[in-house]
Amino acid sequence: MSVHLHWFLPTGGDGRTLVDRHAYTDGGIRRDRITPVSGVRAPDIEYLAQIAKAAEQLGFEAVLTPTGTWCEDAWLTTVALTQVTERLKFLVAFRPGVISPVLAAQMAATYQRISRGRLLLNVVTGGDSTEQKRFGDHLDHDRRYARTDEFLQVVRGVWSGEPFDFRGEHYQVEGGLTALPPDPLPQIFFGGSSAAAGPVAARNVDVYLTWGEPPEQVKEKTDWIRGLAEKEGRTVRFGIRLHTISRDSSKEAWATAGRLLDDLDPQTVAAAQQALGKSESVGQQRMLALHGGSRDRLEISPNLWAGVGLVRGGAGTALVGSHAEVADRIEEYHSLGVEHFVLSGYPHLEEAYWFGEGVRPELAARGLLDAGPPPLAGVPAANGRPASAPGGAPLLIAGGR
Repeated sequence: MSVHLHWFLPTGGDGRTLVDRHAYTDGGIRRDRITPVSGVRAPDIEYLAQIAKAAEQLGFEAVLTPTGTWCEDAWLTTVALTQVTERLKFLVAFRPGVISPVLAAQMAATYQRISRGRLLLNVVTGGDSTEQKRFGDHLDHDRRYARTDEFLQVVRGVWSGEPFDFRGEHYQVEGGLTALPPDPLPQIFFGGSSAAAGPVAARNVDVYLTWGEPPEQVKEKTDWIRGLAEKEGRTVRFGIRLHTISRDSSKEAWATAGRLLDDLDPQTVAAAQQALGKSESVGQQRMLALHGGSRDRLEISPNLWAGVGLVRGGAGTALVGSHAEVADRIEEYHSLGVEHFVLSGYPHLEEAYWFGEGVRPELAARGLLDAGPPPLAGVPAANGRPASAPGGAPLLIAGGR
């Protein structure tokens, strides 16, 4: 079982800080109330193309593209990026409650033809009722998961290429059909920590994703999902969503993490924690419990740092350390059955290079990656600079931030 490495496409903005462009002031609704944040990069297509090309060059298999109010549309953005990349896959996140399952199946089929088979799907049921209502979705938490269950049954049904009928509580489909089914069928990624989420994963998905909790907690989750899947006569693979801060030495990595904290004043942290505390997502509440809103003891497990979750929702932990230490932690999660590592870092362009040039060779040397051409093969050094710096231009800004 090899490790599959994926990176992240920051379609909601990027930068050298954990505080992004909407910065939790009034939830970002009224832009005139947003305090300007320095070091923030707009998610224009040129910048996103830089990240996608870097991820491909560095040997990442795919990039996760998020969904939400503050993100560019994942389908449209990534299909554009398929035209400037060759091998990179796109893990497209979307909410099943705001699109017809038959239309989603058709879109996936078209995407596979346009991209020559480079689509992966990340189904996001949603854990914030305010965000869901913004898109016209008024179901409560558990009913959203019940709807996702039906949604995925319909998607897989119409991918058969034959007319498909379905009658459920949320969907009634007569003769649903994808005339030209996708080839290959996109793998379906899915996450959810609640009791309502587990059976949905067991019945429908290819890869179950968890956020970066300590190894013992991740093992509890994978054992839970594995047991549910066995009862359904299925096998589910596992992935984990983490940030990374990897440097040539552990001291450098932790200094970088410290600088990210230096940007956060107590008021920003308190406002973020108040907003995140309202989430209905069980996974989000588990993330918050790892640090309790305090800067004390943020290293919650060896090389696992919960500082990101002080101000950002979703994945709130980072692997921090030397390249070898980060590889150690990946190997540890891999020993628990985790195959897919969906990684990110701030800023995403620079951190992709830190990881790709530092940790990836460590993993390859340990036999954890599939054999293949080195990611930078055929890219010559220019003017004495590393081959990873196109045109000879340095890619890392001062201080590695």
